[in-house]
Amino acid sequence: MSLITANNLSKSFGAQDIFEDISLSIPRGARIALVGSNGVGKTTLIRILIGQDFPNSGVVQHAKELTIGYLPQEASLAAKGTLWQTCLEVFSDLIDMEEALKEWMQAMADPEQSDEAVTRYGSLEQAFEQQGGYTYEMRIKQTLSGLGFDEEDFHRPITQLSGGERTRALLAKLLLESPDVMMLDEPTNHLDIEAVEWLESFFKDWDGALVVVSHDRYFLDQVAETIWEMTPALEVYSGNYSTYLAQREERYARRLAEYEAQTAFIEKEQEFIRRNIAGQNTSQAKGRRRRLERLLEDSRLAPPPSEPRRMHINLNTRDRSGDIVLRTHNLEVGYHDEGKPLFSCPDLLLQRQECAAIIGPNGAGKTTFLKTILEKIPPYSGKVTIGASLVIGYFAQAHEGLDPDRTLMTEIDSVSPNMLPAEIRNYLAKFLFTGDNVFRKVGTLSGGERGRLALAKLSLSDANLLLLDEPTNHLDLPTQEVLESVLSNFPGTILLVSHDRYLIDSLASQIWEVEPQGRSLQVFRGSYTQFKAHQLKMAGVSDLKDPEGTDVIHDRSSSTQQKPSEKTLSKYERRKAANRLEEIEKKIQTLESKQKTISDELINPPADSNRVLKLGEDYVSLQGQIESLMEEWSELHEKLAD
Repeated sequence: MSLITANNLSKSFGAQDIFEDISLSIPRGARIALVGSNGVGKTTLIRILIGQDFPNSGVVQHAKELTIGYLPQEASLAAKGTLWQTCLEVFSDLIDMEEALKEWMQAMADPEQSDEAVTRYGSLEQAFEQQGGYTYEMRIKQTLSGLGFDEEDFHRPITQLSGGERTRALLAKLLLESPDVMMLDEPTNHLDIEAVEWLESFFKDWDGALVVVSHDRYFLDQVAETIWEMTPALEVYSGNYSTYLAQREERYARRLAEYEAQTAFIEKEQEFIRRNIAGQNTSQAKGRRRRLERLLEDSRLAPPPSEPRRMHINLNTRDRSGDIVLRTHNLEVGYHDEGKPLFSCPDLLLQRQECAAIIGPNGAGKTTFLKTILEKIPPYSGKVTIGASLVIGYFAQAHEGLDPDRTLMTEIDSVSPNMLPAEIRNYLAKFLFTGDNVFRKVGTLSGGERGRLALAKLSLSDANLLLLDEPTNHLDLPTQEVLESVLSNFPGTILLVSHDRYLIDSLASQIWEVEPQGRSLQVFRGSYTQFKAHQLKMAGVSDLKDPEGTDVIHDRSSSTQQKPSEKTLSKYERRKAANRLEEIEKKIQTLESKQKTISDELINPPADSNRVLKLGEDYVSLQGQIESLMEEWSELHEKLAD
């Protein structure tokens, strides 16, 4: 049974149609990602589904006694108490039961009430335990810590929290409430990588239904099982984000082939009618014309497949840089007036055409590191050496290089004064700024629009070294896909600060991880996937070998460290191991399903002997993969049990 169903929804604002004739259903346990370009109506659709907005036509139906949790993109948590008190509100019934238990415990000391008190206490205590009465405080601590709050934050008043912290506080409250359906609009916006990974782990164990709007492609890969793409029609795809990309390309190619075949058929029919309408085959030509006219009138023709408007960007280098792009020696990053550095670095080396991704929690000093390289901030100590023939392009997270009082036209003119006004307008159109939008002031732009304008300026720099600080922030998924493709083919060198694990995994040849607790930076030579595999190995929870061609530089303050196998697993390491266990279980289920399909086919084998031989080989190969995964599963399970 579906929790929410909608039929023939349409929505418009004035003369502007947002979407029309959308029908959908949300089953129990669903994991749905709602994707599409900015402005296509994703947030509006969610607000209609939860009853905060109304369609111009169509009907939304909810299951009886349905509970819904909603996290808006610009969340505002209005609460008077502390963060802890706000989370306790979720468990008010349990707290009342807890007080009642104390009263019945006291009553048991009274001989006149003891019999009744024992009976009442026993039944109430059983209900209290079943509803999580002994674990709710632990759940609050786990949820707040998982979303990036420190213990000293627990008792801060909500009024003292920043906008991003309030959003995280509201998300924590929603997770603790555990409604039947959770609707989340950009839940990862204010989370660092570790907090997002904790959230992914939470949803793997949660049994409610989830509908999420997110620009975090890696998060969607981990969480989503169905993709709804608004175009503004609603296209449904099975699988996670990466699967959706492949299916979308296949679907487009199929529709294009159908449209081309249909066009060829019409042209062939029209040519026959033209040649024969006045000749010997006139009756046949007239018959074909009538059938073609009916086909056109009945609108039974497939429309031409359309793709959303996409940004067009070229990143070209003017000159070739030297082979050594960046080198550091005894570098410490930070501000002298703070009395101690943010972190120290091993001696770093970045070579031409490499991409180093700098990761770490918010506030660790990643942006400060970029500004140190740009010589906007002096090193706390040590030295940064820039290579020869470098032209540096800088994409700032806060877009401070944009003047809010300039128009888009004058902003482009400031970096390319030789371009004519018509050329500037054509250039801005490649970044989806058309018509009178080119005369808007920068200060009126949304976050995504400012990001596209900053990329437009960056692409005019002819830089051969790009310093990118959160370049995908606020960009919609189609724009992120374009940017990723362009950066993958960039002939220069990239230093990337990002929480976008999908982008990092696509580009990075090195991972530079800032660890604020140890005030250090560690270098891993390899991709992000290899980096995560290495973390599991170092945590002592996997016998995975380092991928070939990888190396790790550790900058530890202590030269004597326990081997991972000799220490107790941390909470983070246990969570990683548990996630790997679940991943293995899913892989085993998939392989066993494939094996069963082959087995069913071999019961009634095909006549082709080569086909039978191939099926047998595939069956044996799948069995080997299953046995290998089972061995790893057993080892991980034993380590977690220890």
